[in-house]
Amino acid sequence: MKNARSIRVLVAKPGLDGHDRGAKIVAYALRDAGMEVIYTGLRQSPEQIAAVALQEDVDVVGLSILSGAHLMLTERIIALLRERGMSDVVVVVGGVIPADDIPVLKSMGVTEVFRYETGLDEIVRSIQEACAARV
Repeated sequence: MKNARSIRVLVAKPGLDGHDRGAKIVAYALRDAGMEVIYTGLRQSPEQIAAVALQEDVDVVGLSILSGAHLMLTERIIALLRERGMSDVVVVVGGVIPADDIPVLKSMGVTEVFRYETGLDEIVRSIQEACAARV
């Protein structure tokens, strides 16, 4: 996180998944916790997400993926962030993520994985802690 400004979080819906209620609820919770939230809307490409992350100078990229394409999409987005010099950005992933895929996502560079049963307070706290650790 940079200086004493609010944590800036990009909430993104990559791929063809058309369901964003959960992403919006998380975005509201992060906003209510004092974070600045940018929401990309539905059906964003990895390239669009990385471009917005750079343009908005975010601290966190939160990916909401319900389509089952979480491994491929996350890997591509992290690669694009690195290409743009944003390897210090915290990446979190939420959605319907099989437990067996969590270690794979973390090995790619994902800081935290939030499955469907994760509470909003835990998501907020995890993001705050991840950003505090990167100061």
